[in-house]
Amino acid sequence: MVKMVESLTWLEISQPALLSNLRQFRKILDKRVKIMAVVKANAYGHGIREVAQIVFPQVDWFGVNSLEEGMILRQIEIKQPILVLGSLSPLSLAEAIKNDLSFVVFNLKTVKKACQEAKKLSRKAKVHLKVETGTNRLGVAGKELVQLAKFCSQQKEIFLEGIYTHYANIEDTLDPDFAQEQLQKFKEAVQLIEDEGIEIPIKHTACSATAILFKSTYFDLIRLGIGLYGLWPSRETKVSALEKEIKIKLKPALTWKTRIAQIKKIKKGETVGYGRTFTTKRTTKIAILPIGYGDGYDRKLSNQGRVLIKSRFAPVIGRVCMNMIMVDVTDISRVKIEDEVVLLGKQGREEITAEELAQKIGTINYEVVTRINPLIPRKVV
Repeated sequence: MVKMVESLTWLEISQPALLSNLRQFRKILDKRVKIMAVVKANAYGHGIREVAQIVFPQVDWFGVNSLEEGMILRQIEIKQPILVLGSLSPLSLAEAIKNDLSFVVFNLKTVKKACQEAKKLSRKAKVHLKVETGTNRLGVAGKELVQLAKFCSQQKEIFLEGIYTHYANIEDTLDPDFAQEQLQKFKEAVQLIEDEGIEIPIKHTACSATAILFKSTYFDLIRLGIGLYGLWPSRETKVSALEKEIKIKLKPALTWKTRIAQIKKIKKGETVGYGRTFTTKRTTKIAILPIGYGDGYDRKLSNQGRVLIKSRFAPVIGRVCMNMIMVDVTDISRVKIEDEVVLLGKQGREEITAEELAQKIGTINYEVVTRINPLIPRKVV
């Protein structure tokens, strides 16, 4: 057996930050509105087990993408309802039903298969209808939606537990018109179903951004994803919140750390790393860090990223390798091997944010944290 030793690279997940973010959302919600903690994609890179075990006493539901993620939560004895938001294969339906996982339906074939599996297990399949309102991903609309709802309501093996939709353009714009159109389409879809005498207990449309900005999207439940982790859904969401004088303070819950593996001095005119993309202009002291694109530190940060060492910024020089980067520590005194380095988060008064990294690599903060290698240890602090 391999003995587990302390890793040179790790994530620290702040329990106080996660709970503070939950309180911030509770503060703006109506008391009747429930919170679903969305922990898909390894809890947006924060660690599904670690996050779930922190927040479970404070949330009403969990949202995952797959059967596998739902099973992880059941294995750590999460008792709350869990909704699988992604699509399930026909072979996964029995396991979902057996483990009391609710799941999304958007076609008749899935519902019929769920009926068969539920009957074998002498249980009910709990399903949520996904309404297509303009995002044009998973979902169903119009007559097909009503027919699907009617079929579900007529099957004793099916519990039509919920109905929901997702917004296409709430985070990337200051103009809420399209989101309002989607909201109206959702209300109309619900009304069509209710006109058939079908009552669905749980209606939900709100993600983090809409939960912050629009009370009209709450219904019975909000799906709290990026906001749970203390990250703003977008700059536009933050600007809109300020304009509306909505007071909500989010605290990033993740700090990504590593340690210096080696320090060396190189002469003026030497090159660093693959492709020789960086040439020193002076005698330079460099630190080699055991982190790279294989760990989720994007290759586009080559020659433009920066890290924190002794509360000072050290620029990334040369190309980001699969499992190594090099940083210039010439102007930082008393640097030594095994010194702690912050790749993302705070050190002293300085901070490297997910938004900073996202801007440098041309993406969004969601991707920065979600792509951190799940094999890197997560420590709750």
